[in-house]
Amino acid sequence: MFEKINDKAVNKGLHWTTIASEKVLLSVIGISTCIAAAMYCYEMFLARQITLSDLFMLFIYAEILGMVGAFYTTSRIPVTLPIIIAITALCRLIVMQNKDMDALMIIAEATAVVILAGAAYLMSLKDKLSLEKLRYQENNKD
Repeated sequence: MFEKINDKAVNKGLHWTTIASEKVLLSVIGISTCIAAAMYCYEMFLARQITLSDLFMLFIYAEILGMVGAFYTTSRIPVTLPIIIAITALCRLIVMQNKDMDALMIIAEATAVVILAGAAYLMSLKDKLSLEKLRYQENNKD
């Protein structure tokens, strides 16, 4: 049974279906995001008011579209993009809260933003450190 799973023809067929399903789902996500952004802009137009939380929401839509675009150009999703989307969503929550909110809740959300920012920074260092490690290994081979 495991021989059948490890068969290259089966793996190649599964690989193709994985790639196709990723592209289809990300297309649906991109189209849905465009529709949601248009509907949100229409609601802002009807309300004749644009608040800071509305701008954060538009940034979230733009970041999701950027993530979909990054996948189509590089065939991979950078790990930092979902982290940045989460940071923007948390900032939107902090801005939307009224003055009656518990201060501990605001501190917890701000702490989550700092933790996510640290995670994004560490993930951006990962590529730099990987390149330095590769150069070090190449220099030591000689």
